[in-house]
Amino acid sequence: MNEYLILVDENDKPCGKMEKQIVHELGILHRAFSIFIFNSKGDLLLQQRADEKYHSAGLWTNSCCSHPRFGEDISWAVERRLMQEMGMNCKTDFAFSFVYKVQFENGLTEHEFDHVYFGVTDDLPIPEKSEVKNWKYMSIENLEMDIIIHPKNYTEWLKICLPRVKKIQYK
Repeated sequence: MNEYLILVDENDKPCGKMEKQIVHELGILHRAFSIFIFNSKGDLLLQQRADEKYHSAGLWTNSCCSHPRFGEDISWAVERRLMQEMGMNCKTDFAFSFVYKVQFENGLTEHEFDHVYFGVTDDLPIPEKSEVKNWKYMSIENLEMDIIIHPKNYTEWLKICLPRVKKIQYK
């Protein structure tokens, strides 16, 4: 079944829909979300993307990321994907948005208007193996250090938005 993404302008105003694969082949700006789940100690839940993912396979990233489907409310999509991908229910709140564009070695491009959500829980994930290879909790400070030492182990969007995540998390 084809999955249609929400195309947006630079102000996040919807301007159409297009099949997911084509959006990433053409690098068209579309709506997305990234979820950052923290435990009560302030450590961030990271996931290692499954080796079968269409880009950034095997890389470490934030707790969950995806796209709302065409016609789907983003807050519902956040809840849906967190359960589908990580097997977790967690109340999340919108934190901020950012736009980025990254071309991958396989020719695909992520050009996203990314809505970032934060949540806190001490529940442990039960990830879907086709989506997630591994997971761990890590402090923001240790994550920043590891990104400096091993930048190729992490997704581009995580590296782009982490400074803002840290600023909001510790204000």
